Amino acid sequence: MTPNMQTDVAGDSTRDETATQRDLKRQWRKNAITRRKRTSPEERMEAGRKLAEQARQANLIHSFTTVAAFASMGNEMSMTPMLQALFDSNCRVLVPRLGEGTDIGWSELDSIHDLRDQTNSDGSTNTHRPQEPSNSVCGPEALKNAGLIIVPAFAVDHEGFRLGRGGGWYDRALEYRAVGSRVVAVCWPWEPTDKPVPHEAHDIPVDGVLTPDGFTEVRQ
Repeated sequence: MTPNMQTDVAGDSTRDETATQRDLKRQWRKNAITRRKRTSPEERMEAGRKLAEQARQANLIHSFTTVAAFASMGNEMSMTPMLQALFDSNCRVLVPRLGEGTDIGWSELDSIHDLRDQTNSDGSTNTHRPQEPSNSVCGPEALKNAGLIIVPAFAVDHEGFRLGRGGGWYDRALEYRAVGSRVVAVCWPWEPTDKPVPHEAHDIPVDGVLTPDGFTEVRQ
């Protein structure tokens, strides 16, 4: 086999593996969404309250620091109590601004009440986008100020690989994180897994996982 043929075979193998991992991600995400749909709004709010309490107990929230968090959507547990806990600790809170959907940007959130539904071109609410504030947008480099970065997840394994919402937004955003910052994934208690989470070369592992039942460090 010539060097060129060996290179072609290696390239085909890499493409096949990438396709396999993406197929697995889609299936895992579909299964996770199906399970989450069985939760009620009341359960999602109570889970959010417990989540914030666990964050306090794990000493994840430090007063007068910058924290990058997110607004919950769909059948995710409510992030409202967590965001309020950050405000109560006088934290500067950053939330994603998606722009056209793939743009990497952040805005400072001054209050829960500043979050606004995103709309489609016909004026209807876009249920596939999280709420965002309407103030100015900071670039991706704003993440360098955050000591704690809280990200959504459908699953997290022991190596810290997470299954996200899809699209790779956070993996691209996390390239701008500061050295020494902590990345913590939020998910339901049944979603941390002993099985390896499907992942690709660009996927960035998290440092810990926070559920309504507690906090677990997954990477030292």
